[in-house]
Amino acid sequence: MPRTAIIVPCRLEATRFPRKLLHKIKGKPLVLWVAERIAAQAPEYPLYFAVDDELLRRCLAERGFAAMLTRSDHPSGTDRLAEANREIRADYVINVQADEPMVSANQIRLLSSLILGEAEMATLATPFKRAEDFFNPNQVKVVCDRGGRALYFSRCAMPYARESQGVVDDVWVRSHPCHRHLGLYAYKADLLQRFSGLPPGRLEQIEKLEQLRVLESGFTIAVGFSDDSTIGVDTPEDALKFAALL
Repeated sequence: MPRTAIIVPCRLEATRFPRKLLHKIKGKPLVLWVAERIAAQAPEYPLYFAVDDELLRRCLAERGFAAMLTRSDHPSGTDRLAEANREIRADYVINVQADEPMVSANQIRLLSSLILGEAEMATLATPFKRAEDFFNPNQVKVVCDRGGRALYFSRCAMPYARESQGVVDDVWVRSHPCHRHLGLYAYKADLLQRFSGLPPGRLEQIEKLEQLRVLESGFTIAVGFSDDSTIGVDTPEDALKFAALL
């Protein structure tokens, strides 16, 4: 029974980019770019993939990665993680997204250290550098207390610059605590199993951000800060950007 394990939830279909995990980038499916990146960056952690389709399981297994079939009707990746960990039985679970092919060793190890603390859950953030990104609702923002615990996540630009009536430039964004949430998580096993039984939060339903369910239920989320560059492949255009970086 591993004390800490990395589990990657994988869903074959995606609204904006159908079957993107099997989309080939320079001849290799995206999910294999992610698998090989994690294995190279953090070989000290057991690595598992929780998949919803035999095509994904076979793709990973043929390259030697541990992949387990999970239910296809899970409402979220967190629920898929919980099902997988009932078999793996790790004390702490690090969740790397299956469409994040540039995750770094520093990010994974930072999450691992955070989840060993008092918080039931941990995640990462990175400073905004451009006002354009700060105002983009697809780039989620997080604000924290002085101890690095999340106070709130939102699609809105926050904190709000009251003195300038919300009008800010790149310089203002870089000189204030404006942080973009990165979709990397770590969980204590108990919270992971309890997650699906927590009542959906009112704020969660408004913002469509499931991490708000954890805060609304009274649990603590520790936030670590990383300057490592990342790229999430959500669209065919993102796949082209990643290919250009290779």
